[in-house]
Amino acid sequence: MRVLAITLTVALALPPPGRGQAAASSTDWPAYGRDAGGTRFAPLEQISRANVAGLRLVWVYRTGDMLAGRGRFETTPIVVDGTLYLSTSLSRVVALDPATGAERWAYDPHIDLHGDYGDFASRGVSTWLDARAAADAVCRRRIYIGTVDARLIALDAATGQPCEDFADHGMIDLTRDLLNAPDFPGEYEVTSPPAVVGDLVIVGSAVGDNNRTDAPNGVVRAYDARTGAERWSWDPVPRTPGAPGYDTWRGTWAHSTGAANAWSVLSADPAADLVFVPVGSASPDFFGGERLGQNLYANSVVALRASSGAVVWSFQVVHHDLWDYDVPAQPVVFTLRRGGRVIPALAVGTKMGHIFILDRRTGTPLFPVEERPVPQTDVPGEETWPTQPFPPAAFRLVPESLPPSDAWGATPQDLELCRSRIAALRSDGIFTPPSLRGSIHYPGHIGGANWSGLTVDESGGLLIVPSNRLAMVVTLIPRDSIRPTRRAHPGTEISPMRGTPFGMMRETLLTPKGTPCNPPPWTQLTALDLGAGKVKWQVPLAGGPSLGGAFATAGGLVFVAGTHDLRLRAIDEQTGHELWSAPLPAGGNALPMTYLADGRQYVVIAAGGHSELRTTLGDYVLAFGLPGPRMPRPDTLARSLPGTWSGELRVERDSHPATLELRASGDSLVGDLGLVDIHLTGTVAARVQGNAFTFTAPFIFTAKHCEGTITGAGAQANGGRLLVGTLQVSSTCSDHVEPGTFALRRP
Repeated sequence: MRVLAITLTVALALPPPGRGQAAASSTDWPAYGRDAGGTRFAPLEQISRANVAGLRLVWVYRTGDMLAGRGRFETTPIVVDGTLYLSTSLSRVVALDPATGAERWAYDPHIDLHGDYGDFASRGVSTWLDARAAADAVCRRRIYIGTVDARLIALDAATGQPCEDFADHGMIDLTRDLLNAPDFPGEYEVTSPPAVVGDLVIVGSAVGDNNRTDAPNGVVRAYDARTGAERWSWDPVPRTPGAPGYDTWRGTWAHSTGAANAWSVLSADPAADLVFVPVGSASPDFFGGERLGQNLYANSVVALRASSGAVVWSFQVVHHDLWDYDVPAQPVVFTLRRGGRVIPALAVGTKMGHIFILDRRTGTPLFPVEERPVPQTDVPGEETWPTQPFPPAAFRLVPESLPPSDAWGATPQDLELCRSRIAALRSDGIFTPPSLRGSIHYPGHIGGANWSGLTVDESGGLLIVPSNRLAMVVTLIPRDSIRPTRRAHPGTEISPMRGTPFGMMRETLLTPKGTPCNPPPWTQLTALDLGAGKVKWQVPLAGGPSLGGAFATAGGLVFVAGTHDLRLRAIDEQTGHELWSAPLPAGGNALPMTYLADGRQYVVIAAGGHSELRTTLGDYVLAFGLPGPRMPRPDTLARSLPGTWSGELRVERDSHPATLELRASGDSLVGDLGLVDIHLTGTVAARVQGNAFTFTAPFIFTAKHCEGTITGAGAQANGGRLLVGTLQVSSTCSDHVEPGTFALRRP
């Protein structure tokens, strides 16, 4: 047994005991995980186990921001000072009335859709109040967003206008001043909301980490919340000889390696001046021969002094990662009560399904962690780390091996195919290294736990975790075989891993019908009793895999979505029994949230789907509440459409600003569609049936010397102020029918 590596540079005083949730207003949801520590617990009990069965849809808002076959709507709104704020899949920021869903303002950063984004997502926004500013001062309260094209933007919470005194007219270009500059737009992104600690805004990044060894570096940076001036930066890969962790990197690219980035949600303990950084894997994921060694601080949760960026301690969950086993979940700050002791704690979720509970003052495990021998590599040039850390059995939530005897198939033919496939691959249990033969990674890179994260109810002593069980196959490809492998496996993920002798191919272990070869359940919800260190209950969730998240309330409920059956559920926190569910119009692949507005408790979720998980795509924000006096109702009335509409048509990666003039013509509509670079050759014909809206428009695209017809189908939304839907473009401009979307608003 090896001693687990803990880096400790500063010891902290024990903060006074108390609930981590107490810092947040009891009625609001002011941060992504509700509080700075990410507990995802709301002390609201208007909706309870006794009445949750009566929960009803109250209002619906549509963003209009959809992309055909691409994108993810993963936002979790925040509510503060009587306004709900959210980011859309296109990094637009929207402010809504939290009681009705009526739009108050919207800000568009105009994302370039041509970027080759690895994760086209935005999980939300953050907020800060300038206590030194006058009550009526512009930008006294600010909303911050890190956009998918890597800008940090500060907005006035009252108007949505950029804060002119922040950096360059309200914006910072985060792609500047990196050790390894991005090779292309989209290689360096921001997909999670920044952390706000004191007067600092702290932001990480999402990096495409399988393109090359020297991918953009995963630096974490803190900016002055008022001025945007950089206050400190911290690179998870030590670059200076003699620096802590420097000697844990060896090889040709060791100290210029990229990634090791914090793409997930940071958390903080403001009273202790700490920010907790979940760090991902170094580049590339699946061959580490150019970055030999333990590789600190990659695949670690790192406590930084929030005011200076100095490392306080670190805990590495995977040594020398070869599996894309990032720390994907927001670390959770909470108080552990065990054996009469009150301990400041931190919960860390991992893709392996391993949960680590640490003393947040020192990083010391509060439940035993054992370094165990793991399978070793047979790939020339690679050196697998001999051991990996394992928490106790109750804190390992998913199976850790997949022999042929455990294969699953819906039919005898599928079962035999899966058994044969598993037998032909290397499958030595968890931490089986990648191979030229092909290796089963179980769980795969989707988890275990992922960004769906953890929920902690301190009063009940429970930690609640959505997790997945899905096997992946990773195959290393000699460099001279990458091109023929692409031809032989169209549609399969194949990345070059430039700077190494190999490319990689990654695929889910599925039958030809698309069902997993590992046995169900493929997604589950687990409650851990933290006082006893045992599983309290574990229940399957429908379909799989699941990405979204859960929150708990003082009403004894856990709300969770993210499943393939497109439902939002309320679970009894004590038993795991489902008490209520409601259908969603698209995938609920986001963390739901709750708040109180006008005396009513609302539960809100973004339902817009996930292109990689192939859940239904959309652009919906839905609010649920209990029936009662003055209960709002979803606005589904059809409105008169004649007049001027403006917005955009999005066709594949092109966005076309558009105006639509509609006029009544008998029982239908006609009009004129104006596009900047496309000439319309005839009149638009439109029809309305209830809220449904369809139109056709012939066109000539002069830039490409081609012509065709645009057909749109959608609906009125937001009280008749938005037309939103999908497009089909049939033309001589392309050899296939091009899919698209449209969003048109009344000026």
